[in-house]
Amino acid sequence: MTPPLATAPRDRLRIAIQKSGRLAEPARSLLAACGLSWRESRDKLFCYGESLPVDLLLVRDDDIPGLIADGVCDLGVVGRNELEEQAGERARNGLAPAYRALRGLGFGQCRLMLAVPEEWEWTGPAQLQGLRIATSYPAILAGWLERQGIDAQVVELSGSVEIAPRLGTADLICDLVSSGGTLAANHLKPVENLLDSEAVLAGPASGFDDARVGLAQMLLRRVDGVLQLKDRKLLMFSAERDSLPALERLLQDAGPLVQLPGGNGVLSLQTMCEGAVSWQQMEELERAGARGLMVLAVERSLA
Repeated sequence: MTPPLATAPRDRLRIAIQKSGRLAEPARSLLAACGLSWRESRDKLFCYGESLPVDLLLVRDDDIPGLIADGVCDLGVVGRNELEEQAGERARNGLAPAYRALRGLGFGQCRLMLAVPEEWEWTGPAQLQGLRIATSYPAILAGWLERQGIDAQVVELSGSVEIAPRLGTADLICDLVSSGGTLAANHLKPVENLLDSEAVLAGPASGFDDARVGLAQMLLRRVDGVLQLKDRKLLMFSAERDSLPALERLLQDAGPLVQLPGGNGVLSLQTMCEGAVSWQQMEELERAGARGLMVLAVERSLA
């Protein structure tokens, strides 16, 4: 008989990610780039790790912090907004911290913002005194109001927060904003940023004390490697030695310019660049003496 998930021998690492939603596919892509592969169960809720002893649980985003707290999973890819909200709720209930963000992952960016009707003239947080604010993030909002010294009523809603002012159930809202299109469609404007959010890799506050320690360290190292290389490009070219000063000036924001052996006074050169290398940059390098320019994506690297 297969033991329940929470009591199975802990020689494997379990990671919870969204089954569906905006974080689901980027999370899978990141973990696949870390060298992980899986075999899915028939119900598509559990993925057994094949390349490494690292399994996936496919769940709702707002279930992930609780699964970490209960020890059902070891790590989770979750929005920072959800992690902070549930951590704030635990604190208000007198519970000890059970999880923490280990890494920001660079996708799923959004902001938790106050938004007011377009016709309002915003003068600052003091304007909120005595007003009703609708939100799905009551713990974060209550904590922010407390720090601002504002006495306002928090109206908790589970969805459709943006229509609360039109329905008369609140004077303004506190909600996640990415493009701002939903706010504009409901005649609202953002005025105050409470939290910058993104997907994070979360883990237990106390860490591990068994075979999972090594697995977690290995995974974090691979995640760091993938994130560091995500926007890096390897620039390769050749040049005469007397062109070096001009080329180095153009590449002063890149990594070290590595010289490889060449012949007839021609150097083979390469450097690591952050972000995209534009056509204009390549043409400037060519005018300075670079030849055979190539820009290559960097798939993986060990520091």
